[in-house]
Amino acid sequence: MPDAEELISDALAAVRGTDVRLAERQLDRLMIGTGAPDGAATVDATLLRRLARGVGRLAQRGWQPVDLCRLAARRLDPRAAGLVTDAFAAQRRDLTGPVPPWWDDQLRDLGAAVWWDTDEGHLAAWSTRAGCDRFTALRAAVDALALVEGLPPVAVLRPPPGASVADVARAGSGSGSRMLGRVRALLAKAESTTYPAEAEALTGKAQELIARHSIDQALLAGAAEPGDRPGGVRLGTESPYAGAKALLAQEVAAANRCEAVWSDDLGFTTVLGWPADLEAVELLYTSLLVQATAAMLRGRGERRTKGAGRRTRDYDESFLNAFALRVGERLRAATDAADREAAAQAGPERLLPVLATRSAAVRERLDTLFPGVTRSRLTVRDADGWSSGTSAADRASLGAGPAPKRQVRGRR
Repeated sequence: MPDAEELISDALAAVRGTDVRLAERQLDRLMIGTGAPDGAATVDATLLRRLARGVGRLAQRGWQPVDLCRLAARRLDPRAAGLVTDAFAAQRRDLTGPVPPWWDDQLRDLGAAVWWDTDEGHLAAWSTRAGCDRFTALRAAVDALALVEGLPPVAVLRPPPGASVADVARAGSGSGSRMLGRVRALLAKAESTTYPAEAEALTGKAQELIARHSIDQALLAGAAEPGDRPGGVRLGTESPYAGAKALLAQEVAAANRCEAVWSDDLGFTTVLGWPADLEAVELLYTSLLVQATAAMLRGRGERRTKGAGRRTRDYDESFLNAFALRVGERLRAATDAADREAAAQAGPERLLPVLATRSAAVRERLDTLFPGVTRSRLTVRDADGWSSGTSAADRASLGAGPAPKRQVRGRR
């Protein structure tokens, strides 16, 4: 009889192929197991260990827990996606080298913890939790393994587990300052209000605080120390309207001295910058996406009451594109105003070289990590959606004007 590794490899190859009957037969063989009295338990333990090894290899190839679990939720059955989270928990349990704090923070946010008693009993306990039979559980595990072992490498943004202590310290982290707490509070109010003008004012105030904080951090650090370099985060830009979400991420990044690259096939945008700026981009992007979606739904409802057309997809996409561009203009204006004020106080001869050095370091990091970057053109198809999206982002400008084209930096 074949051993567990051979059975799993055969099932994996069959699931990746196009022969449905062969895939079913190989999964049946997994059901039977190795033929030993504990054959089924051995298969289950081997599946979990192989998944854990797979996510460990991906960690060295740039994949962070949040990135991989987000992609798993997009590509797999929700139950199978939960197996990827369990694989991270098992992999963390077995790590012996240094683990950076940010890694454990992500696992905690994902709820990745060892909840099962033994690896041999993991899949049986998981199937009970998921309310499915053993065949379905095995299929979910093989699907999860196919995803984990089939992903390409991505840019390594932060030192993964096993990196030296010096690398982890040099990578740094967000400031976690009280200022960012104030920004979170302002954005929470902006998301909850039903008055667009109030939401715009609150978001604008948040960007002002962020821009001033970024300048303070730059002045404190001075020019980047030798060995220091910008880091990065990945923002989910999945369907629907992935292009519009990527445009919003790019606009928010540009307003906060960061660079953004959209990976459409993987469902995320990579943002490169300095720690405080990256944290600000995450906060703003998440909040503005909530605000844009709420405004879009209100606009869609108003459009229907007026008896407008039923082509909502073009309207929604144009709305979100316009919202992103207008918000980007407003955010950059707030940043520029903060720069002028800071230059007047600190002296341009002190501030401007520091900002230029940090911007150059971000662009160099972009060129290093994404040498083959291209541009993707986004076209507005619905003038009504464009006008409504522009108004939602900035009530002071109501004219739709011509529908422009915009390019988003990305990799396919």
